[in-house]
Amino acid sequence: MGDLADTPQQKMNRASDRDASTRGLWSFSLDFYNRPGIAAALLALQDEAGVNINLVLFAIWLGLSGRGRLDKEAVAEAERAIGSISAGVIEPLRTLRRRLRMAPDTDIQSLRESIKAIEIDAERAAQARLAALAPPHSEADPSQRQADAEANLMLYLGPE
Repeated sequence: MGDLADTPQQKMNRASDRDASTRGLWSFSLDFYNRPGIAAALLALQDEAGVNINLVLFAIWLGLSGRGRLDKEAVAEAERAIGSISAGVIEPLRTLRRRLRMAPDTDIQSLRESIKAIEIDAERAAQARLAALAPPHSEADPSQRQADAEANLMLYLGPE
């Protein structure tokens, strides 16, 4: 946490680090989600097990980016950070968008696409909140990063 005595440069550096983390998480999420089979697997976890995809992506990104491992308190903090935007914005938008999927009316489909764009904006806002919780990256070796990502995912998803 910043100190009131921080210099303007220190404050700018922290803001720059947060912006880079936000871009890093979002870019990682888009790339990872678009890999073959990943979207289907994540959506199945979301729809069948109630898993929050943003938290899955955050857990993996933390490890792979060299930001280390989560603990139970960090997972709880991440859940709190995005709880209101997930429950109050993302989930209702997703429900509405899915309900409109089969509507034959082209005007409704156009509205559905607008809802989808807002939903994506809300997902990005949730990820910005998560990225703000991330520690700085380290120079951990790739095998350690992989192990951290797996441990983070197991902690979030649970033993099943």
